[in-house]
Amino acid sequence: MPAYAGILVYKLMSLQNTLSIHVKNAVQELYQAQLLSVEFQATRKEFEGDITVVVFPMLRVLKGNPVQIGTQIGEYLVAHVSDVTGFNVVKGFLNIVIADSYYLDFFKGIQEEGNYGIKVPEGKAVMVEYSSPNTNKPLHLGHVRNNLLGYAVAKIIEASGKKVYKTQIINDRGIHICKSMLAWQRFGNGETPESTGLKGDKLVGNYYVKFDQEYKKEITQLVAEGVAEEHAKKEAPILVEAQEMLRKWEAGDDEVVALWKKMNQWVYDGFDVTYKNLGVDFDHLYYESNTYLLGKDNIQEGLENGVFFKKEDGSVWCDLTEDGLDEKIVLRSDGTAVYMTQDIGTAIQRVKDHPDVGGMIYTVGNEQDYHFKVLFLILKKLGYDWAENLFHLSYGMVDLPSGKMKSREGTVVDADDLISEMAKTAGTISEDLGKLDGYSQEEKNGLYKTIGLGALKYYILKVDPKKRILFNPEESVDFQGNTGPFIQYTYARIQSILRKAKETNVATTIGNSTVLHAKEKELLKCIQDYPATIELAAENHSPALIANYTYDLVKEFNSFYQQVSILGADTEEEKSFRVALSAQVAQVIKSAFGLLGIDVPERM
Repeated sequence: MPAYAGILVYKLMSLQNTLSIHVKNAVQELYQAQLLSVEFQATRKEFEGDITVVVFPMLRVLKGNPVQIGTQIGEYLVAHVSDVTGFNVVKGFLNIVIADSYYLDFFKGIQEEGNYGIKVPEGKAVMVEYSSPNTNKPLHLGHVRNNLLGYAVAKIIEASGKKVYKTQIINDRGIHICKSMLAWQRFGNGETPESTGLKGDKLVGNYYVKFDQEYKKEITQLVAEGVAEEHAKKEAPILVEAQEMLRKWEAGDDEVVALWKKMNQWVYDGFDVTYKNLGVDFDHLYYESNTYLLGKDNIQEGLENGVFFKKEDGSVWCDLTEDGLDEKIVLRSDGTAVYMTQDIGTAIQRVKDHPDVGGMIYTVGNEQDYHFKVLFLILKKLGYDWAENLFHLSYGMVDLPSGKMKSREGTVVDADDLISEMAKTAGTISEDLGKLDGYSQEEKNGLYKTIGLGALKYYILKVDPKKRILFNPEESVDFQGNTGPFIQYTYARIQSILRKAKETNVATTIGNSTVLHAKEKELLKCIQDYPATIELAAENHSPALIANYTYDLVKEFNSFYQQVSILGADTEEEKSFRVALSAQVAQVIKSAFGLLGIDVPERM
């Protein structure tokens, strides 16, 4: 447990707990009644106070005027709680004023702690799956949202005190792979990533598009010859040949398997470059080519235990109608698996591989909501206790002003191109603002990438995962408002203050006689919320909570910066405290952005 934990847990938890106990005691003594709980909220900005007790719920057990009740409880708290120095009542809201000493003690407790808010992982682990691409095309904008969400959720859950395994299942088999392979065989003339200078995933993706173009030509030709369109779609020679290639792969044909291995490796190498550029990684990889046969034994066990039933044609099903769902096939009549079979087997295999896993999170688009409801329910019925801790991190699509993306037609927004364009956009805006005088070109390029990638990540992660996003690159790189660059700029501004303070030998000690300015107090209250925000974000699997908390902290700091002189403070004690407070704000910004996978520059 971190060094600050004792003080911090006491300060963050015991104030509200203490107030809750004393409010209950007040109600008992003043009204001879018993409260089961006390409702708190942050005091509204326009009223004096630091924490507010909501009186209205008490009227269920108390009779009387809420203002009078609040006043009497406030007087009781001032008399019995040393940290309470005053109060006011607005209608049914008791606004409580907390002593400066409380916040100063809290700040002293965390000042030297570099990992404030971050817990040491312990207990059962959580496996977070994200990315999971097909090996027939490059990663695109949709994959970017998936990767950013999954990686950030993994980091946040880890920060909340759980061990995390980051994983993906690479969809490296199936007809879509064979389409790219066949098109390369027919039209590739032996070209490779090396001979073309293309990343392997882009090269293979080009042949996926080429297959679709040739397929459509053949359909058009067959229809012109009098074949019904539906039959033409099934009988097009290039599709029939791709299906035959898949059968050969499943039979272990040496030539087909060798081609499959070669082209998949091109894609893996390309993916690795994109992941590095995006700043995400994985602890364990699974490949569908190794897992697609998993699950059949589990289906047999389920049959024996009555979880599944067999129909007359020999197919195996799970009846979920009593659970509000439908019947779900888990094995075809010919004994072949469906995707559900594989997912059942893969989940079980993951726990075998990592026995400390007590739950899993699947980062998959919302079009698969029903699939995961069924999967989780079946695993529960099979009796796995960890199945109670499965979660589908469902997210909406990412749209562009130009419309939807279609990978078969080659109209996707390539992830690598997007990252590059974001850096260019950041560069253009930075140059226009004239913020980078004195930088070398190498320094500028590094900064453009940091700003551009930060803008992209923040724009996507600040939105609730379930919501659909219309991504606007230029809007995301705005240096004002709720954007990544605005927060990065504030961090860099604080670093400039700290450098100047160091040059003039300003100490960062906290005096015992410090009297807090209202803006200092607001900043400390905001800093106090960080550990609880991590917990809440982990519970809700929502990086948006961290993103918007960071924006609120930055807004609070900028208000403080505008109204309170830091290096020009009246006394050395005030100057030292404000520099120390600024440093702590910067540390929290860097920590919070780290959970989102976003870097912060020392200068901007």
